[in-house]
Amino acid sequence: MGIIDYGAGNLHSVAGALKQLGVSFVVSGDREELDSADALILPGVGAFPAAMEKLGSLGLVDFIRASAERKPLLGICLGMQLLLSMSHEFSDTEGLGLLPGEVARLSAADCDSRFKIPHMGWDLISPDMSDPLMKGLGSSAYVYFVHSFKAVPDDESDISAFCRYGEPIASVIHRGNVWGTQFHPEKSGERGMKILKNFCSMV
Repeated sequence: MGIIDYGAGNLHSVAGALKQLGVSFVVSGDREELDSADALILPGVGAFPAAMEKLGSLGLVDFIRASAERKPLLGICLGMQLLLSMSHEFSDTEGLGLLPGEVARLSAADCDSRFKIPHMGWDLISPDMSDPLMKGLGSSAYVYFVHSFKAVPDDESDISAFCRYGEPIASVIHRGNVWGTQFHPEKSGERGMKILKNFCSMV
Protein backbone atom coordinates (compact mmCIF):
# COMPACT_ATOMS: atom_id res chain seq x y z
CA MET A 1 0.00 0.00 0.00
CA GLY A 2 1.29 3.47 -0.83
CA ILE A 3 0.23 6.61 1.08
CA ILE A 4 0.85 9.63 -1.13
CA ASP A 5 2.82 12.23 0.83
CA TYR A 6 2.36 15.74 -0.51
CA GLY A 7 2.33 17.57 2.82
CA ALA A 8 -1.44 17.49 3.31
CA GLY A 9 -2.43 16.65 6.81
CA ASN A 10 -3.66 13.30 7.96
CA LEU A 11 -0.79 11.07 6.81
CA HIS A 12 0.12 9.81 10.25
CA SER A 13 -3.42 8.90 11.28
CA VAL A 14 -3.90 6.94 8.04
CA ALA A 15 -0.53 5.24 8.52
CA GLY A 16 -1.46 4.39 12.10
CA ALA A 17 -4.72 2.80 10.97
CA LEU A 18 -2.95 0.66 8.36
CA LYS A 19 -0.37 -0.40 10.93
CA GLN A 20 -3.19 -1.44 13.26
CA LEU A 21 -4.63 -3.55 10.42
CA GLY A 22 -1.25 -5.20 9.87
CA VAL A 23 -0.94 -3.82 6.34
CA SER A 24 2.53 -3.14 4.95
CA PHE A 25 2.79 0.34 3.44
CA VAL A 26 5.11 3.09 2.32
CA VAL A 27 4.58 6.83 2.89
CA SER A 28 6.20 8.72 0.04
CA GLY A 29 6.00 11.51 -2.48
CA ASP A 30 8.39 9.69 -4.80
CA ARG A 31 6.82 8.25 -7.93
CA GLU A 32 9.12 5.23 -8.13
CA GLU A 33 8.42 4.23 -4.55
CA LEU A 34 4.69 4.70 -4.97
CA ASP A 35 4.67 2.85 -8.27
CA SER A 36 5.80 -0.31 -6.47
CA ALA A 37 2.67 -0.27 -4.28
CA ASP A 38 -0.33 -2.43 -5.19
CA ALA A 39 -2.79 0.35 -4.27
CA LEU A 40 -2.65 4.03 -3.33
CA ILE A 41 -4.26 6.24 -0.70
CA LEU A 42 -4.51 9.99 -1.30
CA PRO A 43 -5.15 11.65 2.08
CA GLY A 44 -5.67 15.33 2.62
CA VAL A 45 -6.64 18.16 4.91
CA GLY A 46 -6.53 21.74 3.66
CA ALA A 47 -7.32 23.76 0.54
CA PHE A 48 -7.92 22.29 -2.91
CA PRO A 49 -5.83 24.82 -4.94
CA ALA A 50 -2.77 24.45 -2.70
CA ALA A 51 -3.06 20.66 -2.77
CA MET A 52 -3.22 20.51 -6.57
CA GLU A 53 -0.27 22.90 -6.81
CA LYS A 54 1.77 20.69 -4.48
CA LEU A 55 0.87 17.51 -6.37
CA GLY A 56 1.89 19.25 -9.57
CA SER A 57 5.23 20.41 -8.16
CA LEU A 58 6.03 16.82 -7.16
CA GLY A 59 5.11 15.50 -10.60
CA LEU A 60 2.31 13.43 -9.11
CA VAL A 61 -0.73 14.62 -11.07
CA ASP A 62 -0.12 12.56 -14.21
CA PHE A 63 1.30 9.73 -12.10
CA ILE A 64 -1.91 9.45 -10.06
CA ARG A 65 -4.05 9.62 -13.19
CA ALA A 66 -2.06 6.81 -14.82
CA SER A 67 -1.94 4.71 -11.65
CA ALA A 68 -5.71 4.84 -11.24
CA GLU A 69 -6.11 3.04 -14.57
CA ARG A 70 -4.38 -0.08 -13.22
CA LYS A 71 -4.60 -0.14 -9.42
CA PRO A 72 -7.07 0.83 -6.67
CA LEU A 73 -6.96 4.43 -5.42
CA LEU A 74 -8.70 5.79 -2.32
CA GLY A 75 -9.03 9.52 -1.70
CA ILE A 76 -9.85 10.64 1.86
CA CYS A 77 -11.54 13.98 2.72
CA LEU A 78 -9.70 16.58 0.60
CA GLY A 79 -8.15 13.61 -1.21
CA MET A 80 -11.64 12.58 -2.32
CA GLN A 81 -12.41 16.08 -3.58
CA LEU A 82 -9.18 16.13 -5.59
CA LEU A 83 -10.46 13.15 -7.58
CA LEU A 84 -13.10 15.31 -9.27
CA SER A 85 -12.80 17.54 -12.33
CA MET A 86 -13.01 20.99 -10.77
CA SER A 87 -13.25 22.86 -7.47
CA HIS A 88 -14.68 26.31 -6.76
CA GLU A 89 -12.75 26.73 -3.49
CA PHE A 90 -11.24 30.26 -3.57
CA SER A 91 -10.95 30.06 -7.37
CA ASP A 92 -11.80 27.61 -10.13
CA THR A 93 -9.10 24.94 -9.97
CA GLU A 94 -8.76 21.84 -12.13
CA GLY A 95 -8.70 18.56 -10.22
CA LEU A 96 -7.39 15.12 -11.14
CA GLY A 97 -10.47 14.48 -13.28
CA LEU A 98 -10.72 10.81 -12.36
CA LEU A 99 -14.41 11.18 -11.63
CA PRO A 100 -16.52 13.76 -13.52
CA GLY A 101 -17.98 16.41 -11.24
CA GLU A 102 -17.16 19.45 -9.17
CA VAL A 103 -16.48 20.53 -5.61
CA ALA A 104 -18.75 23.22 -4.16
CA ARG A 105 -19.08 24.90 -0.80
CA LEU A 106 -21.69 23.54 1.59
CA SER A 107 -24.65 25.89 1.33
CA ALA A 108 -25.80 27.60 4.52
CA ALA A 109 -29.17 28.14 2.84
CA ASP A 110 -29.55 24.41 2.16
CA CYS A 111 -28.22 23.38 5.56
CA ASP A 112 -30.30 26.01 7.45
CA SER A 113 -29.44 27.34 10.91
CA ARG A 114 -29.58 23.94 12.60
CA PHE A 115 -26.52 22.77 10.70
CA LYS A 116 -23.18 24.50 11.20
CA ILE A 117 -20.48 24.87 8.58
CA PRO A 118 -17.99 23.24 8.65
CA HIS A 119 -19.77 19.90 8.92
CA MET A 120 -17.82 18.47 11.84
CA GLY A 121 -18.37 15.37 13.96
CA TRP A 122 -20.08 12.00 13.73
CA ASP A 123 -22.86 11.56 11.20
CA LEU A 124 -24.86 8.73 9.69
CA ILE A 125 -24.22 7.46 6.17
CA SER A 126 -26.43 5.19 4.08
CA PRO A 127 -24.12 2.87 2.10
CA ASP A 128 -24.76 1.07 -1.17
CA MET A 129 -23.98 -2.48 -0.12
CA SER A 130 -23.14 -3.51 -3.69
CA ASP A 131 -19.95 -1.42 -3.49
CA PRO A 132 -17.09 -3.64 -2.21
CA LEU A 133 -15.78 -0.75 -0.10
CA MET A 134 -19.04 -0.82 1.87
CA LYS A 135 -19.04 -4.59 2.45
CA GLY A 136 -20.16 -5.58 5.94
CA LEU A 137 -21.23 -2.08 7.06
CA GLY A 138 -24.96 -2.75 7.18
CA SER A 139 -27.67 -0.36 6.08
CA SER A 140 -26.19 2.59 8.00
CA ALA A 141 -23.01 3.57 9.83
CA TYR A 142 -21.75 6.51 11.87
CA VAL A 143 -18.49 8.02 10.61
CA TYR A 144 -16.45 11.14 11.34
CA PHE A 145 -16.61 14.24 9.10
CA VAL A 146 -14.68 17.53 8.99
CA HIS A 147 -15.36 19.55 5.83
CA SER A 148 -16.79 22.79 4.42
CA PHE A 149 -16.95 21.69 0.77
CA LYS A 150 -18.79 18.82 -0.88
CA ALA A 151 -18.30 16.62 -3.92
CA VAL A 152 -20.99 16.88 -6.59
CA PRO A 153 -20.46 14.05 -9.13
CA ASP A 154 -22.01 14.56 -12.56
CA ASP A 155 -23.43 11.03 -12.43
CA GLU A 156 -25.34 10.15 -9.27
CA SER A 157 -24.58 6.47 -9.88
CA ASP A 158 -20.99 7.30 -8.84
CA ILE A 159 -22.25 7.93 -5.27
CA SER A 160 -21.94 4.83 -3.06
CA ALA A 161 -23.04 6.45 0.20
CA PHE A 162 -24.55 9.72 1.32
CA CYS A 163 -25.43 11.50 4.52
CA ARG A 164 -28.04 14.17 5.14
CA TYR A 165 -26.80 17.43 6.60
CA GLY A 166 -29.73 19.63 5.71
CA GLU A 167 -29.01 18.51 2.15
CA PRO A 168 -27.83 15.14 0.79
CA ILE A 169 -24.02 15.01 0.73
CA ALA A 170 -22.01 12.48 -1.27
CA SER A 171 -20.01 10.65 1.39
CA VAL A 172 -18.49 7.85 -0.71
CA ILE A 173 -17.87 8.02 -4.44
CA HIS A 174 -16.70 5.25 -6.75
CA ARG A 175 -15.90 4.80 -10.41
CA GLY A 176 -13.71 2.00 -11.76
CA ASN A 177 -10.57 1.65 -9.63
CA VAL A 178 -11.22 4.95 -7.85
CA TRP A 179 -12.95 5.45 -4.49
CA GLY A 180 -13.29 8.48 -2.25
CA THR A 181 -14.61 9.05 1.26
CA GLN A 182 -15.58 12.55 2.39
CA PHE A 183 -15.30 11.38 6.00
CA HIS A 184 -12.15 10.12 7.71
CA PRO A 185 -12.27 6.30 7.95
CA GLU A 186 -9.06 6.34 10.00
CA LYS A 187 -10.91 8.38 12.66
CA SER A 188 -14.25 6.55 12.40
CA GLY A 189 -13.72 3.69 14.83
CA GLU A 190 -14.62 0.11 13.99
CA ARG A 191 -16.70 1.01 10.92
CA GLY A 192 -13.92 3.14 9.49
CA MET A 193 -11.38 0.39 10.04
CA LYS A 194 -13.71 -1.99 8.22
CA ILE A 195 -13.76 0.36 5.23
CA LEU A 196 -9.96 0.54 5.16
CA LYS A 197 -9.75 -3.24 5.49
CA ASN A 198 -12.17 -3.61 2.58
CA PHE A 199 -9.99 -1.32 0.46
CA CYS A 200 -6.81 -3.17 1.35
CA SER A 201 -8.45 -6.48 0.45
CA MET A 202 -8.91 -5.30 -3.15
CA VAL A 203 -5.23 -5.91 -3.92
